[in-house]
This record gives sequence, structure tokens and C-alpha cells, in this order.
Amino acid sequence: MSKLTIIKLVHTVIWVLFNVVLFYLFYAVFTNKIDKWVWIGIGIILLEGLVLAIFKTMCPITVIARKYSDSTKDNFDIFLPNWLAKYNKLIYTSFFIFILIVLAYRLLSN
Repeated sequence: MSKLTIIKLVHTVIWVLFNVVLFYLFYAVFTNKIDKWVWIGIGIILLEGLVLAIFKTMCPITVIARKYSDSTKDNFDIFLPNWLAKYNKLIYTSFFIFILIVLAYRLLSN
């Protein structure tokens, strides 16, 4: 297995884990089951945002993968369709903001 393939696999697994966190947050705020795991999940997502800010919106795994590929495709470093890799940050940031809005509504209406 090539180094790039291993990097893509690790990157994809981490991406899936972040999806689990986001969809848990979505479930929790819509069912009004706001507990410590919601706050931990928000912390994880905010930490990811901080890492992306430090790396100028580029995932550090992408920086590592760049050493092994000169591809210009957005999905060269992850097993995702190119369109999803391209718009990943926009889609998930919008989803996270939506979750935060619903969370704020839940907290303010109680």
C-alpha cells in the first residue's frame, strides 16, 4: 500500500468521525437531548476549526499528502467524490452553524 493511500485512508476515517460528531449534535439538538456530549462535540468541532485556521483553511493531513502527489484534484488526499471534497468545508460549516442556531433556540426557549 502506498503512503498516499494510507494517508487517504486515515484522512477518510477522521472525516467519518467528524461526521459522527456533527450528526450526533444534529440529533441531540433536534430531540432536545442536550448533555455533556453536545458540549464535548462542539469543542471538538471548534478545535478542528482552530486547526484549520492555523493551517490557513487547509487540513494538516492535506499538507502531508501533498508530499506524495502533485494532483490538482480536490480529493487527491481523501476517499470522497471530488465535488464533496471541494465543498466539504462550506457544507459542514453551514451545517454546524445551523446546529448552533437550533441549540441556541433550545437553550433560550427553556
